[in-house]
This record gives sequence, C-alpha cells and structure tokens, in this order.
Amino acid sequence: MKQDRIHPATRTFQALRIYVNRELDEIKALMEAAPKLLKPSGRLVVISFHSLEDRIAKDTLREGAHNGTLEILTRKPVIAEEEETDRNPRSRSAKLRAAEKQGPGNRDQGLRKYEQRKGSKRKLS
Repeated sequence: MKQDRIHPATRTFQALRIYVNRELDEIKALMEAAPKLLKPSGRLVVISFHSLEDRIAKDTLREGAHNGTLEILTRKPVIAEEEETDRNPRSRSAKLRAAEKQGPGNRDQGLRKYEQRKGSKRKLS
C-alpha cells in the first residue's frame, strides 16, 4: 500500500533546506544566466522537484519565448509515468522542461511560433 500523504516534518525540513541553501536564489541566477551562456540552437533542460522551482523555470522559459530568445520545446512539463514512480518513488515530483536558444537566423521563427500558440495577431517585421 502506497502512502498518499507526505509526513509534515518533510515539508518543514524542505523549507529549511531551501532557505539555508538559498536554493531559489540559485535557480533564479541560473535561469537568468543560461540563455546568455547557450550558443544559438543550444538547449536548456531543467528538472524541478517542487512547485517553487517549477514556477521559476516555467516563468523564465515563458519570458524567454515571449522576447524571442528561447523556443519552448515542452509545452507541458514531462513527468514520470506510473511505471517509473513505482520503481523510483522520488521521481513522482520531478518535472522536466526544455527550451532552445534562438539565434540570429531562427529568432523570428521562434517568436512567430510563440505568437501563433498564444493566438496573437501581431505581425513581425
């Protein structure tokens, strides 16, 4: 029988660990630096293990897609299937998101794809 609930102490220690290690600040710094470090067509893949990390990754990738520097490759996060979570219970909280850096030649193409997904009628010059 699987446990559906997480022990209350787990969340408390997770919060302490995140605070002490400044994990959210580190993730924000990484997500800001990554597009500058990638070459055109380079890919950024992020695996998050809780909702605070995932929100930072999602918002940063979305912002990069909006300004045309990134093309989001995973419309929704990739999560572990039931078979994987049965073998590896820790994988149940993992979410994978990916994006590709747009270069001078493919920047407008990535921005067009983003605009099409959002349903915008704004024309690109």
